[in-house]
Amino acid sequence: MKILITGFNPFGGESTNPAFEAVKLLPETIKEAQIIKLEIPTEFKRAGKVLQDGIETNKPDVVVCIGQAGGRSAITPEKVAINLMDGRIPDNAGYQPVDTPVREDGPTAYFTSLPVKAMVETIREAGIPAFLSYSAGTYVCNFLMYELLYLIDHHYPNIKGGFIHVPYMSQQVVNKPNGTPSMDLKTIARGLEKAVEAIVEHDEDIAVHMGETH
Repeated sequence: MKILITGFNPFGGESTNPAFEAVKLLPETIKEAQIIKLEIPTEFKRAGKVLQDGIETNKPDVVVCIGQAGGRSAITPEKVAINLMDGRIPDNAGYQPVDTPVREDGPTAYFTSLPVKAMVETIREAGIPAFLSYSAGTYVCNFLMYELLYLIDHHYPNIKGGFIHVPYMSQQVVNKPNGTPSMDLKTIARGLEKAVEAIVEHDEDIAVHMGETH
């Protein structure tokens, strides 16, 4: 099995991004799966093209995209991506869409094809906080997840794909308000490794309750 794992470059005034920093720490092989690492620009218009080029070049069986979710305290695999771009801040190219579809010909939403509940359970079993998320937001993270699933739907039916959000790493919150959640970078990387183990070991997701009540 070949797994392409992507991570974004820094954005929003940050000097680093734990997404790709954690990806870089991953071993080259996890549970006999070959790991390929790719940095993605935090830009709506370029992110999808860089991702597709990475898929064409590497021909993976699975694609997992990683992004930063500042304010979250856990590693959160995403269940769904929506066909919407609405930038709270401009991306790294200065583009700030408002109520714009990712793909004019795409459905309202796509569900991930990864075993996200099994991923959450496996991360938790390693003693690392993890939760299933039902919103990837409306910024470049959601864009990339939607674009990935659109590409799978239209061009790569044999690929499985999805997205994982990670918290700020500890160094990022030194000058942020007291109580801002963070996680040690090595712990983030370990959590991602456990998520990949679950992907390798589960062709189908597990049936456990992880829904939200709000």
